[in-house]
Amino acid sequence: MTEQHFGYATTERFADIQMLRYRLDGFDSLTLQQKKLVFCLAEATLWGRDITFDQYGKYNLRIRKALEALYIYNIGTREDDEFKGLVEYLKRVWFSNGIYHHYGCEKFTPGFSEHFLRQAWKELPPECLPLREGESVEDFCNELIPVIFNPDIFPKRVNKADGEDLVLTSACNFYEGVTQEEAEQFYARMKAESADDPEPISFGLNSTLVKHDGIVSEEVWSIDGLYGESIHHIVEWLEKALTYAENEKQKAYIQSLIRFYRTGDLRDFNTYCIEWVGEHDSRIDFVNGFIEVYGDPLGLKGSWEGIVEYKDLDATRRTQTISSNAQWFEDHSPVDPRFKKTEVKGVTAHVVCAAMLGGEEYPSTAIGINLPNADWIRARHGSKSVTIGNLTDAYNKAAKGNGFREEFVIDSATIALIDKYGDACDDLHTDLHECLGHGSGQLLPGVDPDALKAYGNTIEEARADLFALYYIADQKLVELGLTPDAEAFKSQYYTYMMNGLLTQLTRIKPGCQIEEAHMRNRALIARWCLEKGSQQNVMQLLKREGKTFLRINDYAALRDLIAQLLSEVQRIKSEGDYTAARELVEHYSISVDETLHQEILERYQRLNLAPYKGFINPRITPVRNEKGEVVDIDVDYSETYVEQMLRYSRDYSVAFIP
Repeated sequence: MTEQHFGYATTERFADIQMLRYRLDGFDSLTLQQKKLVFCLAEATLWGRDITFDQYGKYNLRIRKALEALYIYNIGTREDDEFKGLVEYLKRVWFSNGIYHHYGCEKFTPGFSEHFLRQAWKELPPECLPLREGESVEDFCNELIPVIFNPDIFPKRVNKADGEDLVLTSACNFYEGVTQEEAEQFYARMKAESADDPEPISFGLNSTLVKHDGIVSEEVWSIDGLYGESIHHIVEWLEKALTYAENEKQKAYIQSLIRFYRTGDLRDFNTYCIEWVGEHDSRIDFVNGFIEVYGDPLGLKGSWEGIVEYKDLDATRRTQTISSNAQWFEDHSPVDPRFKKTEVKGVTAHVVCAAMLGGEEYPSTAIGINLPNADWIRARHGSKSVTIGNLTDAYNKAAKGNGFREEFVIDSATIALIDKYGDACDDLHTDLHECLGHGSGQLLPGVDPDALKAYGNTIEEARADLFALYYIADQKLVELGLTPDAEAFKSQYYTYMMNGLLTQLTRIKPGCQIEEAHMRNRALIARWCLEKGSQQNVMQLLKREGKTFLRINDYAALRDLIAQLLSEVQRIKSEGDYTAARELVEHYSISVDETLHQEILERYQRLNLAPYKGFINPRITPVRNEKGEVVDIDVDYSETYVEQMLRYSRDYSVAFIP
């Protein structure tokens, strides 16, 4: 393990991961009421951690708690290689909310032996282990050790392999005892029964689908249902947050979220989403709940996530320029007019500072968010989009001078182009992706939002990226002052295509395929453009001294290709064309050229960089006067990764043992 200091972005390295810190710039400018609101929402965010662990695999919580017991009990007394291997494994489990890689979804390979782990657990006092009532340590070991070590037992958290039963072969903990066919039939019946509902719910979003005695049913996640103890604490802090709400609309949507957690009724969730997306005046905002469905191979179940944020008022001027012109962008999109919104409603965008990350958003997190996900709510009520400025700033600072561009970019002129425009265009691409890309277009009447099934996430991310790529090259952005000149977009085109074709391969193990939806999306776009533009030599992969590089020969023609693919991807989405989605993703998004992969890995390894990055949260605590009154909220950045993870497991964990 190493620690370095890049200004405030202190980093810690282990395995393939680099930990960064983010600062709460501008936090001191908040009022005391706003700071107290941030604190309460931060506590609500941290209490969802165990939910995410359990959703990512039914054995994750017990494994984490048992490994933590070994770490705490043996700290300072074990210096052998196997114990060091266990420590690294535990750090990876913390980072990924379980025993599966946060990006590739493959199960970790332990750097210690079965014998070592069994003996170590047996040496612990039994009360240190998360044993079920009446369970012996021997039985505990016999259940969990094969899950950790046997590569054939639950090998992937999310399996998307074509032709396999994606439910039975995925380790994510959203289904119990049901097949993919049974799950799809269950929800197809529910959708058919409410086919005429003008305000449909997000079927299955907050439940585990189970089969008992041959009957398939849902176990709902609510304060009186599954995950009830964690949800109780979340609700407790949301209720405290009501005291410090900035306005009545903000108070109303917090109350609606609390009601949803109490009832588990997805119509209450719709109400919350509508009220949340309609509130624009507060400085503080947050996401808390069962939101993104990427962790479910069927794209239905929402993984728990939380983030607390406050607006960066200066940087938000950029995103407000974009959102205020949303109708222009929609009208001039190169897609079929049938798939365009005639009236874009309620699109808002802000640059924010993250104040606390939790659940699926921690330690690895998105740099942009666009919600809500329900297409009908977007169409009628709009969407909120955020770019998380202090996280992208931390990423940028950590990347300065690391040699990556010099190794993989084709020439000094292109490096200079990226150095000049890269950071600004990266932020702008994120803004366009979140604010306009996800918010653009419409489904044709009667099209099921889940029609693309396992391919839906990849297609949706491709749609948003293509929209952003198309418009970042538009003269309109120069006119709006969003790009400095007509050359700036080239930096984004180059880095995006290089990533999709070459450098994102650094995140994949030898012999593996591309699994994660965002990586599949980038591969789809870059490979499709490379293939379709080959006759006109739009761009090419070429060899220099045994190294593969990307050269873009015609940026204008590349934009035309992006427009063509955007038109087709929007058609697929709007019509619910499962067959076309499957053909696109299977042909362009998944396979890996082994020779090229090995070359990229060897070049990257020589740079001694970590391909994945995540964040250590600041510690936020109340400051009290002699009367016990809260007079300020302190922000501390000194907590180490291990200290933070052990504190979270101690202070924000429940007795629930799956």
